[in-house]
Amino acid sequence: MSENARTVYILSDGTGETAATMIRAALVQYPQHEINLIRFKNVRTEDQVEPIIQEAFERKGMIAYTVVSESLRGKIREKALALGIPTLDLLGPILGVLDTYLGSGSGRTAQAGLLRAVDEHYFKRIEAIEFTVKYDDGKSLNRLDAADIILVGISRTSKTPLSIFLSHKGWKVANVPIVLNTALPKELFEVDQRKIVGLIIDIDSLQRIRKSRLEKFGQDPGGEYASLSHISQEIEYAQSIFKQNRKWPVFNVTDRALEETAAEIVKIVAARLGLPDSVLF
Repeated sequence: MSENARTVYILSDGTGETAATMIRAALVQYPQHEINLIRFKNVRTEDQVEPIIQEAFERKGMIAYTVVSESLRGKIREKALALGIPTLDLLGPILGVLDTYLGSGSGRTAQAGLLRAVDEHYFKRIEAIEFTVKYDDGKSLNRLDAADIILVGISRTSKTPLSIFLSHKGWKVANVPIVLNTALPKELFEVDQRKIVGLIIDIDSLQRIRKSRLEKFGQDPGGEYASLSHISQEIEYAQSIFKQNRKWPVFNVTDRALEETAAEIVKIVAARLGLPDSVLF
């Protein structure tokens, strides 16, 4: 940077990414100026602020900040003003207007770094959804051990809807179908068995669901797939597998709300894995 370059000091109680993006967007309007951006992350105390302000004063810079704490924002403004340093509070005015609009008793808490936590939760959820789609219906068995929950059941026992619902809560879910007289993949028995959950359903409900699905797609509902005898064999085969693997909890999904079953699955898997209550939804 040349000697004529100006310096903008960015202070944030989080990563400072939001402030940096806003400043860069505004600086597009000043192409004739050479601007140096210096970012300070996780600034949450007055002791951290003082040396930054002193440096800004010595280099004739300005200060832009995104800080949730009202008292710390006041200290930054007060100390900078005393030294004649221009300041730009990027978050305070927004919070002020929102407080007025939503009411002072709206329940807002001054939690530093909250945006970063929200972003991390968002990306975790996206990762879980992508994983779940990839591992739906046994399409992939590679890295099955990376799943948080593995659902096992015959066709139309809500494996896919449950998997997708749970993935939106941040759980990476794989589901493996039980096919009549076909052995389950060996990969299923190489993972932590505490992650595996069996799904079962009553015979009449399953026949109704399968017939409805076939009719929806213009197929013959009177075929083997929806016949009581074939369904009975599938259920018996699934039950025999579950008896051989007694460590797997089995949930009957007959006429149960998706959310209810999902909540119970999460509760029991979290308990089996020793996960904290904070993972529950």
